[in-house]
Amino acid sequence: MSRILSVPEFLAAPGTILDVRSPSEFARGRVPGAVNFPLFTDDERAQVGTCYKQQGRDAAVELGLTFVGPNMAAMVGQAKALARDRRVRVHCWRGGMRSASVAWLLETAGFEVVTLAGGYKSFRRWCLERFEQPKTIVILGGMTGSGKTDILHALADLGEPVLDLEGLACHRGSSYGGLMQQPQPSTEQFENDIALRWDAFAPLRPIWIEGESQCIGTCRIPQALFEQMMRSPVVQIERSRAERIAYLVEIYGAANREQLVAATERIRKRLGGARSQAAVNAIRQGNLGPAADLILDYYDKTYTYDLARRAAPILTVDVSQQSARATANLLRDRVTSNLEGTHSALPQMTSAIGLQADRVVL
Repeated sequence: MSRILSVPEFLAAPGTILDVRSPSEFARGRVPGAVNFPLFTDDERAQVGTCYKQQGRDAAVELGLTFVGPNMAAMVGQAKALARDRRVRVHCWRGGMRSASVAWLLETAGFEVVTLAGGYKSFRRWCLERFEQPKTIVILGGMTGSGKTDILHALADLGEPVLDLEGLACHRGSSYGGLMQQPQPSTEQFENDIALRWDAFAPLRPIWIEGESQCIGTCRIPQALFEQMMRSPVVQIERSRAERIAYLVEIYGAANREQLVAATERIRKRLGGARSQAAVNAIRQGNLGPAADLILDYYDKTYTYDLARRAAPILTVDVSQQSARATANLLRDRVTSNLEGTHSALPQMTSAIGLQADRVVL
């Protein structure tokens, strides 16, 4: 008989994760790394559910067996291809009959099987509880085009804890943020992906997170995490406007022109009719520099407004002409090292670095 594990035990156990829920359930959200191994198709699941409500459990079980029976040998073959070491972790929605049935089948076929207590539902509860855990956060801020994402990646390369929300959301966070990106995950999946990373961070190491609005494209940052971010100190990166424009041209230069135009049209009301039209004309003429210059007016105002809403310390760091790697080294040496081991960055931020004002050139 398969062992039934708690969420932490299930996640730490060896073996391929087989999610036996239907394809539509799996598409909404899943344990990161899981493979869909559906016991029923969406239509079959619906039929079994209707049968259960109308005729009771026994009739529903019999109907389910008519669907599963002919596919049992194929399921074993598929499992052998997915898990060559014959070790699998199996779960369904509530840890009920679907996972128990697949576990029995695979154990009979010689697999080592563990199942998840409470199923995917318990995993979701565990994920949302992770965001209640307080951790030391440092927000990396800076106006559009400052190269914050590159700096985050450089910090990660140096071994610093980094939560790349835009990377997980497959979106850069602006009206243009979805261009040249993979399709966004559901918010549910976004939360799942964040939760596993959040749980793995050491409690007293400062975690670098880029400053974001609560929504990154269609993905929404979990409320409890977003509240922690809003209370956390900000290290604001400053670069010249010319550098920022050049960076944006480099990033979006390969984007489809009409998609750039459409993204500009989405902010027309906020950018203003005349500026929007001038930017659109510049884009269509291939003059992305002047277009970026016009568009930055809107994003700079928005960033300044959002920054003013924060009550936490804000330290401005001028990194003009410095590479992402050089900036990351600077931040690691002068910020992270001084906050290591603190329970909260808020009281220590200014004193640790020896700052007396809200602006500094490191």
